[in-house]
Amino acid sequence: MTDLTFTCTGVRADAYAAGPTLVFRLRITAADPQDRVHALALRCQIRIEPARRGYGPAEAEGLADLFGERSRWGTTLQPVQFAHVTAMVPSFTGETETDLVVPCTYDMDIAASRYFSALEEGEVPLLMLFSGTAFTGAGGFRVEPVPWDREASYRMPVPVWREMVEQHFPGCGWLRLPRDTMADLLAFRSRHALASWEATVRALLDAAVVAQPPSAPLRLGATAPRATERTAP
Repeated sequence: MTDLTFTCTGVRADAYAAGPTLVFRLRITAADPQDRVHALALRCQIRIEPARRGYGPAEAEGLADLFGERSRWGTTLQPVQFAHVTAMVPSFTGETETDLVVPCTYDMDIAASRYFSALEEGEVPLLMLFSGTAFTGAGGFRVEPVPWDREASYRMPVPVWREMVEQHFPGCGWLRLPRDTMADLLAFRSRHALASWEATVRALLDAAVVAQPPSAPLRLGATAPRATERTAP
């Protein structure tokens, strides 16, 4: 069986893709430099390994809805699924390099997107798990599986993700809402003749602030209750 190893050598944001897309550069090496691979039908599962990096206070706050409070991270900081992709690698002998194209989403309901968005700097620890089928043979034609234990670690710079998002959503976020909620928002926007969705959401936020009851004034000589204390009814 042809012994193949995989190494990720880099990543870039695809500036010409129709949607947010990352392109990972893979180096595929056969143990024997003379091994002939006619084609390789490759499958790759990419996981985020959040336990393999540190986080600042602001990042920890942004990750609280994914992993809970930092005190619980010893048990909650589990791998996060990022992507499943396939690639067809053309014929090579010994070693080759190829692109692994990974379409991405900016949907904040997806755990991977929320994780990326919470990071301010540094790198994203990724684990790439490979499988697939290799068509090999110097003088003939053999079909061999890519062993399930083939994997590669890679630390993706956070700025690459931010560059990709800015290419498609410059200065903006993305929010997915149920159809009924969208219909209510559209009706509100039409009723108030608002020019944009930003103006619609801003009007709702301003109305919510106005509707909040004012806090009770603090009497002179009194002490404010601690946040952890229960106040008298």
